[in-house]
Amino acid sequence: MASSFPICVISSSIVRPEKVHHSGREKIHLTPHDLDLLYVFYPQRGILFPKHNSDNQIIPGLKASLSTALEIYFPLAGRLVKVNNHEDNTLSVYIDCDGSGAKFVHAKAESVSVNDVLQSSYGSVTNFISLFFPANNAESHDALVSEPLLALQVTEIKNGVFISFGYNHLVADGSSFWSFFHTWSKICLNGSVSNIKTLVLRNCFLDTIDYPVHIPVSEMETPPRCKTTTKERIFHFSKNKIQDLKEKANNEIGTIFPKISSLQAVVAYLWLSIISHSGLNREEETQCKVAADMRQRLNPPLKKECFGNVIDL
Repeated sequence: MASSFPICVISSSIVRPEKVHHSGREKIHLTPHDLDLLYVFYPQRGILFPKHNSDNQIIPGLKASLSTALEIYFPLAGRLVKVNNHEDNTLSVYIDCDGSGAKFVHAKAESVSVNDVLQSSYGSVTNFISLFFPANNAESHDALVSEPLLALQVTEIKNGVFISFGYNHLVADGSSFWSFFHTWSKICLNGSVSNIKTLVLRNCFLDTIDYPVHIPVSEMETPPRCKTTTKERIFHFSKNKIQDLKEKANNEIGTIFPKISSLQAVVAYLWLSIISHSGLNREEETQCKVAADMRQRLNPPLKKECFGNVIDL
């Protein structure tokens, strides 16, 4: 396929929750842990589906079910708000659950096939894939100006549909967002919200924090995270290969240490390969960071379904 192709944006709209005004949903204060992610890029993910028919009703159905899902996961339909604290020259940031809605983009790329999306050259990300995502280069603090907390894009291709999303890390982590996505999927399939539990907010165990948190203006003016050039690569590990790596790792450590998990084995060998072949300076400190869900690591553990940002690096 050619290096460039026509992608046509059919529409860009805001999808709002069915109902907006609820007592107790007006404001969500952010913790110091949340605010540490002000300069983090919106996490973006996408799911590729085969197209079984040419039914054009997919978009109205997705938007209608999204409106219902946002009624349940109302923080994602809110907006980030900044407050100037003139008395001490600081700023405060919170989420206003005003139901302003999520961005929804409908696009078409009729010259692209499912195989084109799946193919990769020596692990490189296909050059057009960024056009399939709705929040490229958006950072958490951008929501203070223009970005919604959630953006979604549905791109119809020749024989499939690519559904992608980007969300603000101040409002949710991966576990919380996938819970929303699964709920949206259930509503879309069933046309109802039966057997779906009320949202449990994460901030129930953070009552001892003195809200709102005051951020020195100087820290907002000077981003704490330096910009780096990134290179993306795609890796695919089969179930059998993961099992082989896990067995190899556990055989190497013997019985002295606890058993190594599949994830630990894959990350460890991947990192060893990077260190061995990347030409990194041996005198320079190099880190490998993996996001971890902290819900079950807290004491006492936080409920699995608790919504919010509960990750650590």
